[in-house]
This record gives sequence, C-alpha cells and structure tokens, in this order.
Amino acid sequence: MKTIIIEDEKPAARLLQRKLEKLQIQVDVMLHSVEEALNWFSKNEHPDLIFLDIQLSDGLSFEIFERIEIKSAVIFTTAYDEYALKAFKLNSIDYLLKPIDEADLTIAVSKYKDRLPKQETLQFDFNQIKKMLLNPFEKSYKKRFTISIGQHLKVISTEEIECFFSENKGTYIHTFDNRNYLIEATLEVLQQELDPLEFFRVSRKFIIPLKSIKEIVRFSNSRLKVVLPSYRDDEVVVSREKVNDFKNWIG
Repeated sequence: MKTIIIEDEKPAARLLQRKLEKLQIQVDVMLHSVEEALNWFSKNEHPDLIFLDIQLSDGLSFEIFERIEIKSAVIFTTAYDEYALKAFKLNSIDYLLKPIDEADLTIAVSKYKDRLPKQETLQFDFNQIKKMLLNPFEKSYKKRFTISIGQHLKVISTEEIECFFSENKGTYIHTFDNRNYLIEATLEVLQQELDPLEFFRVSRKFIIPLKSIKEIVRFSNSRLKVVLPSYRDDEVVVSREKVNDFKNWIG
C-alpha cells in the first residue's frame, strides 16, 4: 500500500508518520504545499491513500483536486471546528481532527482497509465542501479572548488586537496599547476562529486585522511589508505566495 502525507507543518508530518508506522503503514512520500503536490502528482503514479491537511502554506489543498483528478482514498487532517466538519460528514469523507489522536487514527485506517476488498472510491463534491468551509456568513467568529495573568483573568476583545504572532513555540496577542499576551491557541486554530473578512494570516508567523494596517511597503522578492501602529519586534512581511490573496483581501 502506497501512502503519502501532504502537510505544510513538517513536525506535524513527521509525528503523523511515526504514528502510522506504529500501525505498520509505511509513508512513502511527504509533501508540504499545493504546488509541490501538483508537481509530484503530475509525474508519479497516484498512491493508495493520502493523509491531507486542508490549509497548506500556499492555499487550500482543494486546489489540488481542482487541477488534477486524484484517484486515491483521502483522509483529511484538519483543525476546522465542529460546524465545518459537517461538510465532511455530508460527503462521507474520513477526517482526523488535530491534534491527531492515535485511537482515531487507528479507526480511520481500519475504515480505509475495510473498503479495499470492495474497491470502493470515495465520492464527494469539493466545491460544496469548500463553500461550507469558507462562507463567512454561515458561522459566528470569535469576538474576545480570555487571558490568564497570574490569579487574574483579562478579557481582550478583537477590537483591541493589533496582531497575533508566534514566537518560540508560543502564540501571542499584541494589543494596540503595545502589550503582549500569551494564549493557548495556535495560529492554525486562530485562522478558523477569526472572521476572514477582518483578519488575514500574512505569513507563518503573523495574523493581522485589517484595521491595524498603518502602511504597506514593497519588499524584496515580490513581497510586501506591513507597518503596524506599535508592533516593532520583527518585520511583518506578507509571504510571496500570499501576496495576491492579501491584495484581494484589502480590496
């Protein structure tokens, strides 16, 4: 059985590989972006099974299926919330909610193996799933965060947030009054919790709200640098693969 993993977070890909090896499943290839996957599929025989992250560094993994007819079984790995997962249930798609539990992984693999004698192929409508996942009017978004400060709790509304950033494996809120607060959620989770009309992940390190953009400057390698009102610890640079989406986002 030929198996591949498509996951932009390399540590997460390696962790999933180790878990699969415990189930006697050898991972043949690991890919990390939409473009890398498209290039690989165009030159290689399609695998039996794909473990596929939805949000990759250069876009949604659905773009792969829109451009190439994939003939493999798919198990999605996703950080999307329960509402969005209805899309998968309606289309009979197997999925694993991050962080991946080994028991859930075992069940998903067993479901796949049960289909093998019947040679069943999963049939699903990616456009329908994509619409359900991305429609900003179908779900409510996070409006405030509760932060623990010693024995106290502080409530921060999204109106107070200048940016979210990751540093040394931690995720932080930076507020307009130039303060940083450590939070438990990762940037991947925040992407699903925040209103995409108001917040944009410009790079692996930053998510910024539209209202915090003070200035946009052309940067090297066709990138853009965003100047924020008070954050100065690092340059906020829009990664090259996100520049077009960013320009569309700001209108």
